[in-house]
Amino acid sequence: MSDDEERIKRLVEFKKRLEDKIEKLHSELEDSQVMLETINSILLEKGFKRPRVTEESSKIGVLHPTERVGEDESELSTIKPRTEVDSVTPLQTTSGELLANLYVAEDQLRVVLAEDKDFNFNTPPFTHFLLERVLLKMQDRDNELARAGQLPLDRILCYNIVREGDIIREIVIKNMDAERLKELKSSIRWTLEKMYEKMKNQS
Repeated sequence: MSDDEERIKRLVEFKKRLEDKIEKLHSELEDSQVMLETINSILLEKGFKRPRVTEESSKIGVLHPTERVGEDESELSTIKPRTEVDSVTPLQTTSGELLANLYVAEDQLRVVLAEDKDFNFNTPPFTHFLLERVLLKMQDRDNELARAGQLPLDRILCYNIVREGDIIREIVIKNMDAERLKELKSSIRWTLEKMYEKMKNQS
C-alpha cells in the first residue's frame, strides 16, 4: 500500500471517529436540553405552589414576615421582618395608581402587590415575561456560573410567588445584586402596568 493510500485510510478512519463523536455530542446535548426544560418546568410549577398560610394571615393570603413561603423549605427563602428592610419603593402607574410596594433588604426583594387590586397570575405578561424571560433566565445564568465553579450554590437566584388562589399577593426574590435589582424593578413595574391595563379593559 502506498503512502498516499495509507494516509487516505487514516483520514477516513479519523473522519469516522469525528462523526461518531459529533453524533454522541448531539445526543448528549439533546438529553441536556430535555433535562433543562424539565427543571425549568419544575421551577415554574414550584413558583405557583400555594404557600402555607397561618390562621391570622389567611384573610389576606400573605405570610408573616418571618415565615417561609412555599412548601420545600430547603430551597426557599425567608421573608425578612419589615424592621430589617433597607428601603421601600412604591411602584405606580403614570397616573399615580399604586401597583405594589418594593421592600429591599440586603440581597432580597419583597414585592407586596396593592391590596385593592387582584393581579391574576394567568394574566399576561406575568408568566411569559416576568417568570420565564426574566426570573428563570437569571436563574439559568446563575446555574451556569455555579456549574463552572464561579458561584456558590447558595447564591443562585431563587424566587417564590405568594398567592391566594389565582391572585398574586407577594413576590419574594433572593440572591440579587444592585444591577439585578434595577432590572427587576423595571421589569416588575412594566409587567404590573400591562396586567393592570388588561384588568381595566376587562372590567
